[in-house]
Amino acid sequence: MRTRWILVILGLLLCEALPASAQVLDKQRQLQQQTFWENRDWAWYADNIPFFECPDEEITTTWYYRWELLTRHLTYGSPDSGYSFTEFIDRPFWSGAYGAISCPAGHQLYEARWLRSPEVANDYSRYWFRTPGAQPRNYSTWLADSIWAVHEVHPDDHFIRDLLPDLIRNYEGWEARQFSPEVGLFWQTGHDDGMEFNINSRQTKDILRGAPGYRPSFNAYMWADAEAIARIARLDDQPALAAIWQKKADALKERMQSLLWDERRGFFLPMYRDDEEREGHKVRRLTRTYESGEFAGNEHGRELIGYVPWQFGMPATDRGYEAAWKYLMDPEYFAAAYGPSTVERHDPMFLLQKWCCWWSGQSWPYATTQTLKGLANLLQNPAYRTSESKLPVTAADYVRLLQTYARSHRKDGKPYLAEALHPDTGSFEGHDGYNHSEHYFHSGFCDLVITGLVGLKPSSGETLEIIPLAPVDWPWFALDDVAYHHQRLTILWDRDGSRYGRGAGLRVLVNGVQVGWSERLEPLSVTVPASALPPVSGSNARPVVVNFAVNNDGDYYPRITAGSVQRGTAPAKLVDGNAWYDLHPPNHWVAAEGVGHEDVIELDLGMVRTVDTLRMMFLEDVGSVAPPLKCEVFHRTAPEAEWEPLRARCSHDVPTGRAANTWRFTELPVRQFRMVMTRAAGRPMGLTEVEVWGSAVRPVARPPAPEGNLAVAKSGAEFPKVTASYTSRFDRIEMANDGRSVFAANPHNRWTSYESPNSTDWLELDFGKPQQIGRLELLIYDDGGGVQAPKSIVVQWHDGVDWKPVELLQASPEIPLGGLSNRLTFQPVVTTRIRAALEHKGAARSGVTEIEAWAK
Repeated sequence: MRTRWILVILGLLLCEALPASAQVLDKQRQLQQQTFWENRDWAWYADNIPFFECPDEEITTTWYYRWELLTRHLTYGSPDSGYSFTEFIDRPFWSGAYGAISCPAGHQLYEARWLRSPEVANDYSRYWFRTPGAQPRNYSTWLADSIWAVHEVHPDDHFIRDLLPDLIRNYEGWEARQFSPEVGLFWQTGHDDGMEFNINSRQTKDILRGAPGYRPSFNAYMWADAEAIARIARLDDQPALAAIWQKKADALKERMQSLLWDERRGFFLPMYRDDEEREGHKVRRLTRTYESGEFAGNEHGRELIGYVPWQFGMPATDRGYEAAWKYLMDPEYFAAAYGPSTVERHDPMFLLQKWCCWWSGQSWPYATTQTLKGLANLLQNPAYRTSESKLPVTAADYVRLLQTYARSHRKDGKPYLAEALHPDTGSFEGHDGYNHSEHYFHSGFCDLVITGLVGLKPSSGETLEIIPLAPVDWPWFALDDVAYHHQRLTILWDRDGSRYGRGAGLRVLVNGVQVGWSERLEPLSVTVPASALPPVSGSNARPVVVNFAVNNDGDYYPRITAGSVQRGTAPAKLVDGNAWYDLHPPNHWVAAEGVGHEDVIELDLGMVRTVDTLRMMFLEDVGSVAPPLKCEVFHRTAPEAEWEPLRARCSHDVPTGRAANTWRFTELPVRQFRMVMTRAAGRPMGLTEVEVWGSAVRPVARPPAPEGNLAVAKSGAEFPKVTASYTSRFDRIEMANDGRSVFAANPHNRWTSYESPNSTDWLELDFGKPQQIGRLELLIYDDGGGVQAPKSIVVQWHDGVDWKPVELLQASPEIPLGGLSNRLTFQPVVTTRIRAALEHKGAARSGVTEIEAWAK
């Protein structure tokens, strides 16, 4: 025993010196065995994800695909908020700040907790409570539980204690709005529980948002959150507070098991809050699904949400609740080739639709994740791990369902995921909207492999249990280089010792040192001693590394410009904090074709920042876009200063596409960067993101907008005032001069003439007094559909009697383009009113996110 502890301590001391390569698996080989990659940033994967292999190629491929999927949704919102995730890639109008939606946040945090650094998960945890525009209670979710789950992998007592008041306020917000004291449960609609059209809402007059009720899913989330808050209070040495929250959790569990469990059908079912009626059929309040209404007495009504309580290990083990699992693998109920289905097969309201959000039969990755998590918790529960236990499911069922789920991540033979799929064919048809649901991040997978298949059960203590559900007849598998308690963990199964050369059996390594072994593939308990490493998250008073280039809030700075722009792309996409390398849908800038052999990008941070890292993510696509042959970087501390070359080498010898090209250098004061890129012959170049990193203390100071914009509205002042010949009913004219420019659809900050009957519309500025104007900047909004860049722009000024055209000196770009500032420079005029007449392009109408007016 003493020898093992000496080896472990030695491993801890050597932890910082461990090589970047995996302890057992060849990382580069593992990555290049897969052929689906769009993001080929091998260094990022090697530095950030755990590596895995097993005999099932579908599971292994889906493992690596899911990490690439995570990178597509990883979003750096602002220097203050840090990282968050999107659910849909287009940041739809119902999302919050930076595109985050609370519904999948629990799944996303359970996945992100396995990244090497806790920075992403901790930023995202903090985001929900400390970021203006975040919406933690727009949809059901389990934030406190998932934040505790992050803590179990990356312990940081200070961080999670600091969030405790936020977690309590969030829970109390739910209580104030949706807890029914007389029932003892929380109510929720299916819509806001992530299940828009469902078998309960379809029995009401409002099939989309109807049937508020006491749902097993939402109440299980709230129970899990109360349990997590109690744990954090105990960690914070507040036993009285912990007792209060434990009492809440215990009461909620008792009411849920008493009221939502149906003995006749052996399942947890929703209960209606109100009396409902549809087409003469009446549903009574406080009755469960099909206990009243049109299908009263029907033997069905089971939905996958009935398994959600097990997602958190909630149901008691001595009351027979486990009988519910006999339906999961039965094709007469939930099982399907690409299932499970959200509703049992013979339910009277079972219905498959080829359009969004009908959760009455589709296979739904969100619910499949929950079901697999619950199944693993059931099978790994000590109460059932005896020879006498008679569960209706087995570890083999877990593996079969995980294999089904892995195969469900395919479209045209390639890894892919959209919002839902047909349970029998695996088709995403009707659930795969362009520039919306591609590579949809509303579920988990890697966490299921780690905690279920391999069986790593994280905890906040030093004892780590490994309870594998992998088949005993598998000859090998490896989970390698897992970040756990600030250390590096490896779990190997090698039946005959020939695969990994470490001997036969199940082995657990910490920092390369073996701490546990079993001859058989069976539960194993090991000790992972606490690391002496300092916590990675501290107070806001401590400097953190931030990306100064990002601009999602519509501020004037940072501002990025390009020498040329290909229609349909936008320089603003380079500072939206989101990098993906797919050409379609576009999230990038591409230079215009035929404009010379060099392309120039300039980034103005708006103020001098102390920085030490620049990253550029180049596009690459055979036959269309190529990375440049050369990229020269210059910097300066003021707009009037001379450009100086950046004295640093890039991480790649030549600019490389589909990966971060990184320049690291000794800290420099920088206001502006200039990147001069030499094109590959005959091929335009493009980028998906530019990042500039340095240390700062939060909250990070924001640079002010430059003086001289005569158009921007002043608080409480009548002038300047903006008017238009037509304003869409979906937009607000005052957003055209509010000082904010947002080219994305969300957050909504624009004026458009969408639905205008006119072929030309004007946007006018009234200054209230004579002003000299020599330049207009129109930051044109273009959604590629009903609102597009105008065909032409004519600037007119009012001489006190009539409108007259200005003497145009230059238009840049010459033809109006969306997604950037269109500069119109003209012979200066003195006027109280000026306007831009926008000639619409075909059936589309025009719009701007901002109009600026300058003296010159």
